[in-house]
Amino acid sequence: MTMKETANVDELPRLLVAMRDEIGPKLQSEFGYSSVMEIPTLSKVIINMGLGEALQNNRAIESATNDLMTITGQKPVTTKAKKSIAGFKIREGMPIGVKVTLRGKRMYEFVDRLLNAALPRIRDFQGISRKCFDGRGNCSIGIKEHAIFPEIDYNSIDKIRGMQVVLVTTAKNDQEGMRFLELAGMPFVRN
Repeated sequence: MTMKETANVDELPRLLVAMRDEIGPKLQSEFGYSSVMEIPTLSKVIINMGLGEALQNNRAIESATNDLMTITGQKPVTTKAKKSIAGFKIREGMPIGVKVTLRGKRMYEFVDRLLNAALPRIRDFQGISRKCFDGRGNCSIGIKEHAIFPEIDYNSIDKIRGMQVVLVTTAKNDQEGMRFLELAGMPFVRN
């Protein structure tokens, strides 16, 4: 490895540095945390693509896997149906989607790209709803087009697919989780 490559390996993600230096102290003063361990952080990010089309198109799983691997830098897991549903022609064990769980550096880099590169590319974007929280400080975002990520070459994809991104935080409630993500740069709808 050259000197430049070695420097890049040890470099911390920009969002993680901002959380330690700016966001953490602000949250500690706002909510009156007695310890730095109480400050909310990201614990994991789950990205899921449901593929109802996989019943007719055998290559849909392979294509979605490649797209999700390009976006996240990690190989997705194929999700299978837990039970048979006759109305949807689904049998137990059929592949119906792909998902990735990100932690560590990859998680912070993905969230940074989501907030600063992907979300601003959405047409007529008004902001993320403040109702996206689950009561425990976790945020779930639905994205209609996976092509908003700059890594995806628009000409090479076979179909535009939607995806769900779940940001799991260590916040105790929605208010703390929302303030944490707001300080991290999440563009929520204005009140």
